[in-house]
Amino acid sequence: MARPMNTKQDPAAALVFRVEAGVARLRLNQPERFNPLSRAVIQAFQDAVDAIADDPSVRVLVIEAAGRAFCAGHDLAEMRAHPDAAWQRGLFEACGRLMQSMVDLPQPVIARVQGVATAAGCQLVASCDLAVASEDARFAVSGVNLGLFCSTPAVALSRKISRGKALEMLLTGAFIDAGTACSEGLVNRVVPAAELDSAVDEYVDTLQRKPARVLALGKTLFNAQLDAPLDQAYSMAAAAMADNMMLSEAQDGIDAFLGRDRPAR
Repeated sequence: MARPMNTKQDPAAALVFRVEAGVARLRLNQPERFNPLSRAVIQAFQDAVDAIADDPSVRVLVIEAAGRAFCAGHDLAEMRAHPDAAWQRGLFEACGRLMQSMVDLPQPVIARVQGVATAAGCQLVASCDLAVASEDARFAVSGVNLGLFCSTPAVALSRKISRGKALEMLLTGAFIDAGTACSEGLVNRVVPAAELDSAVDEYVDTLQRKPARVLALGKTLFNAQLDAPLDQAYSMAAAAMADNMMLSEAQDGIDAFLGRDRPAR
């Protein structure tokens, strides 16, 4: 079993990582710049996600941000400072690996969103399992307004919301408000800003009460079957259900529901 990770970190770092009582929190921490995803931030983010994946003491990951905005996307100044295509491709491939890593993470991932989440920031929200937004939150994939179509954010967004709404956002670059994001399924709850932390904590507390191995199995199956043909999806789900039934958590839970004594183990 992996030992709990060391999370002591400079509070002034661009990404602050801490773990407490089974909850990992990653905070984007450049509020004066609207928390851009620079190459260094993406790498630090990746390192943290990889550490979480290997630590069974972590039950939930919360992604949050300092200041008035959640994340304005990639660091445009950094991108313009590197005119070569190889560097650019490396940036977007690294970001894609990070988003995929969050999907593949055994633990549930919750986004805590305030202010704007644009371009790769919107991609980050769409890559989380659950998202809670404040009423003032706004979302956009607005690269097209700068002559840069949000192709990589489109991957996550098109898997989270309807095709029509995703294309509308990508083609127009227009913002949607928190209520629209909720109705489209990009976020799960919208609350007043003063209630954002408590709403996130409600999800955290609920998820911590669920069996970790069962959540990991279920999350893996859910994501794997999404793009599979129907017959393959059912085959994958049947195998997952059978594996789940072999777990002590399921056997004990069913026995308790049926009023039976749990067998000695």
